[in-house]
Amino acid sequence: MTSARERVRSELTAEITAAARRQLADVGAAGLSLRAVAREVGMVSSAVYRYFPSRDDLLTRLIIDGYDDLGAAAEAADDPAEAPAGRWSAVCRAVRAWALEHPHEYALLYGSPVPGYRAPQDTVPAASRVGGVLGRILGDAARGGALPEAAGTRDPSLISDAAVEVLGGDHPSLDETVRVRALLAWSSLYGTISFELFGHFVGSVEDGDRYFDLAMDDLARLIGL
Repeated sequence: MTSARERVRSELTAEITAAARRQLADVGAAGLSLRAVAREVGMVSSAVYRYFPSRDDLLTRLIIDGYDDLGAAAEAADDPAEAPAGRWSAVCRAVRAWALEHPHEYALLYGSPVPGYRAPQDTVPAASRVGGVLGRILGDAARGGALPEAAGTRDPSLISDAAVEVLGGDHPSLDETVRVRALLAWSSLYGTISFELFGHFVGSVEDGDRYFDLAMDDLARLIGL
């Protein structure tokens, strides 16, 4: 049973992080200030430090929350009953929709690095959630016979064991060529969204929705879905 003290701490933590997210919209991640957050929530700085000892601790919490929220959106969009290509497209569209709805949080996750900040290992599980969904689709496609035959070779010096596990695991239809293409598709998903969100498609792409769908379909075909 949660105690009253724990509930108060949870509520104040949520209030602090909500204020910090609003700061992201106003000043960006590099300008995030614990003192400014404290003023917004009506607390003295020393009180906020009891919840987040440093700006980096607060940034880490915002990053994990962002990755988890994005990962949840991707997981909710995946329907295992659908064909692999349809699942891939649905998840990619969900990631883009989340980014367009949360541009400042997306910029924190995939924009310019914050000077002086280095994300700890604590962020890795949350950061891998979208990749885990895409990898599950790839693994299901392999086990369901929906991928072309592959050489089935494994080159441990190229892609880590952890990445192999995320990208569908071991299967005869999954070799290093497929895994390289899968990593390319995963990174291209974020690259395409970033180009759109940060204005790099201005003057080049007229219909963002259609361009995105066509690009993601091409990436799915590249993998073999």
